[in-house]
Amino acid sequence: MSKNIFSELSESMANAAEKAGNYTVLVDARRRMPASGIAFAKDMILTAGHVVEKEEDIRILLHDGSEAKARLIGRDPGTDLAVLKLDSASASPAAAAKKPARVGEFVLAIGRPSADGIESSFGTVNKIGGPVRTGRGGMLEKYIKTDVVSYPGFSGGPLINGDGEFYGINTSGFGMGGEAITIPAELALKIAETLAKHGKIKRGYIGIRSQTVNLPAEAGSQLKREQETGLLLVGIEKDSPAEKGGLIVGDILVGVGGEAVEHHDELFTRLSGDVVGKPTPMDILRGGKLQTANVVVGER
Repeated sequence: MSKNIFSELSESMANAAEKAGNYTVLVDARRRMPASGIAFAKDMILTAGHVVEKEEDIRILLHDGSEAKARLIGRDPGTDLAVLKLDSASASPAAAAKKPARVGEFVLAIGRPSADGIESSFGTVNKIGGPVRTGRGGMLEKYIKTDVVSYPGFSGGPLINGDGEFYGINTSGFGMGGEAITIPAELALKIAETLAKHGKIKRGYIGIRSQTVNLPAEAGSQLKREQETGLLLVGIEKDSPAEKGGLIVGDILVGVGGEAVEHHDELFTRLSGDVVGKPTPMDILRGGKLQTANVVVGER
């Protein structure tokens, strides 16, 4: 008897949804309908920041129907992510996908917007994009765009593959053409860990105005890497970290902390996180010669 491919696919996706349901929770933290969340530790829930409107007495409904109380311990408006801590360690943590999502792949968006159980939406990955500014002072290094329907209450829930592993967290909080996007799991979990420890994401500045310029051909031998562009400094704010660190108008910024900087969005990304408040080596071309300046990155 020939195999029924449609039935096999249906059963596989239903099994994947059931598996994801074990780590997808209901998050009741706002006046209107609840949203969804992802357990990333036994006592930690990651959800979309815009669905959390209070900090205490948040109700979490777990996969087995039991309820737990939680409180907000960290939020990052720039990426629309928030971390909640359960009063008791009783959640089933998610398993992130071993491989990144690929364009054209079948995926499911999972939500738990009510006590009736999980809901799902089927579609495909149609774009892997980024970096992109979020309009909230943040930057997403990467994002996933799909054609799944994001039903009410799906924000904060996972996008999963055919094995029930999660590719990322869904959010409609950025208003990108009115559509939801998915923040990839590796990025979301990194932010979640920082929020769990520090409660916020530090974002830095150095006080420059710059424009993208092409680098001379001989710059590659000095940088010991292939790099076509850098940032020409056309303005330095008075008493800024850049001025105090010795940067001057006419310098071409080509790297921060040993990582290449080819455009403004890359610089924005490099100035976030642990570098804020610390002396950070910045590679510049000055008069065609590679130099390094140590700049104490300020916090925005």
